[in-house]
Order: sequence, then structure tokens, then C-alpha cells
Amino acid sequence: MKRFIGGDQSRAVAVWLFATAALVFAMVVVGGVTRLTGSGLSITEWKPIMGTLPPMTAADWAEAFEKYRAIPQYEQVNAGMTLGEFKGIFWWEWSHRFLGRLIGAVFAVPFIVFLVLRRIPRRLIGRCAVLLALGGLQGLIGWWMVSSGLSERVDVAPERLAVHLGLALLIFGGLIWTGLEAWNGEEHSRHPVGWSRGAAVLLAAIFVQCLLGGLVAGAKAGLVYTDWPLMNGELLAPVAWGKGALAFLHDQALVQFNHRLTAYGLLIGGTIYAVQAWRWRLAEGLGASAFVLALCLWLQAALGVATLMNAVPLWLGALHQAGAALVLAAATVNLWLVRRSQPRLFMSGPRSTVL
Repeated sequence: MKRFIGGDQSRAVAVWLFATAALVFAMVVVGGVTRLTGSGLSITEWKPIMGTLPPMTAADWAEAFEKYRAIPQYEQVNAGMTLGEFKGIFWWEWSHRFLGRLIGAVFAVPFIVFLVLRRIPRRLIGRCAVLLALGGLQGLIGWWMVSSGLSERVDVAPERLAVHLGLALLIFGGLIWTGLEAWNGEEHSRHPVGWSRGAAVLLAAIFVQCLLGGLVAGAKAGLVYTDWPLMNGELLAPVAWGKGALAFLHDQALVQFNHRLTAYGLLIGGTIYAVQAWRWRLAEGLGASAFVLALCLWLQAALGVATLMNAVPLWLGALHQAGAALVLAAATVNLWLVRRSQPRLFMSGPRSTVL
């Protein structure tokens, strides 16, 4: 693949951004485990600073446990839970929040240092500032999500979970893209418009599929209709249309069906994209990038089927969420490569075509 080198690159900044992206990936996975273990409501307060330290004494643990026992999840789901069992779910949620704080520090402190040292390429300063702001917003949205399960529900609202996951993945993709820009520098060459649009549509569809996966997780729709390719022996399981538009967010049958249908569309679209990229030799390395993306889509789909048919065991559920982030990363890199490529599409025969 052609090496793109511009006049305003910073490898140190790129490494910092990629390292932060790796931490965000870890946070997405830990967040999935937190959800699967029912741990997300175990900490009933939001203390951005004081909450950094976990309970340190027996009295602190008793107080935290007493606050948890006052919410509906304990009363309706975990009644009779022991303090030792409570600690098991508490540590997952505390680890999730601690990772969020760590990511904030890992991003904010070097950002200030790099600004002072003038190491960040000028065109990337605004992007990094936006990523920092989105990280702060993510903390607020996380608490907005948790608060939905503290009074009337026994879990968080599915739509809030999807927003929380979606913003995490948006930050994840933004870090990867900006890191690639910092590593390679600015590029002024034209790019093949048609392929750029196709790659962008694939990335957008994958992001939407991740949001649908968040709805499936929030509605616990992966625990029902665990046969495949049918749903309870039918093409479409009964939908509670009496919920109106909320059925698209809360009805287990519908959210799972939408997730399945979008997966099929991604498999078809991703495969066609990869075949065409290989057939038309879209610049050096881009055929390989397209095939990697298509392979990731197929592996993620197979993993999704296995997760569903086994009623979402912890390890498969966490692996499936990790796979979603990796597919999004592959699609992000693919789009970046397409936009940075020279418009060289070679058709078989004497004529060449640029989409």
C-alpha cells in the first residue's frame, strides 16, 4: 500500500490517540460484561471525583449495599442477595466507571502537554478538542442511562443504553481516524468518489447495527427466540404493536428481528463491496482492506448466531460486543484508506473507470 506522508504529521500524537482508542475498546468490552452480569445499577450515585475510590471499610460497604437494596432491581430481581454477592456486581460497575475516569485522564493530560509543546498538527487540534468534549458528555450520558433504572425499572432504558454505546463507538472511531491522520500527515490527492461513498455507507450501516445491538441488549431480546434462521419457528415472532413507536425500542421480537435483518443486509453489501474492490483493483492495498472488512462482518455474524442460540452466555456476549467494535474499526480504517487513495480503478480490458 502506498505510504501517505504529509507535512504536518506527529507519530507521538498518533500513538497517544491509538492508545486511548485501545482503552475505549476495553471500556466497551467491560461495559458489555457489566450489562450481562446485571451490575450496572449496583452503584446508585454519581460522584465523578469522590466515586474514584471504592468502599474502604466494612461500614462503607454496608452503606453502599443498603443504597442498592432500596432500588427496584434488588427488590424484584436480587432479593436476598448477600453482601459478598453484591460486591461481585459492584466491582464490575466500579471498574467500568474507573476505566472511564482513566480514559479521561489519559486523553486530557497529554492533550494539554502536546498543546503546550505545539506537537499536535494544527488541523487536528479542533478534532481532539471535540473528542475531549464528547468524552465528558459520555460521563453525563452514562449517569443519565443508569438513573433510568433506579426508580421505576429493574434495568436501564434500552434507548439510553443504545445512546451510551453509540457515543462510545463514535469516540472510538474518531480516535482511530484522527490517529491515522496524525500518523500519516495531510494528503491532498483526489479520491474515488464512488468508492468513498460506498465505504461511508458501509461504515454508517455498521454503526446503526451497533445501535440496534444496544437495543437488543437493553431489551434483553437475545434471551428469547433463540432459534435461527427462524424466530420461534416463524419468519417474524409476534410483535406487540400496541406499544406504538416504542415497539421499535422495547419489543423483544421486533428489536431482535431488526438486528437480524440489518446483519443480512451488511453481509450482502460488504461481500459485494469486497468482490468489486478486488475485481477492479481499487488502488494498492484497498482490495485487502475491503476483504478484511467483509471477513470481519461474516465472523461477527457467525458469532452473533452462536451467541443467540446459546442464550447469550457471558463469554460469548462479551466477545460479540468486542467483535462489534472491531468491525467498526475495520470499516473506519477502510473508509480512511479509500479517501486517501489515488483514483486508480482498473477494469479488465483497455478501458479504465473511476467511480
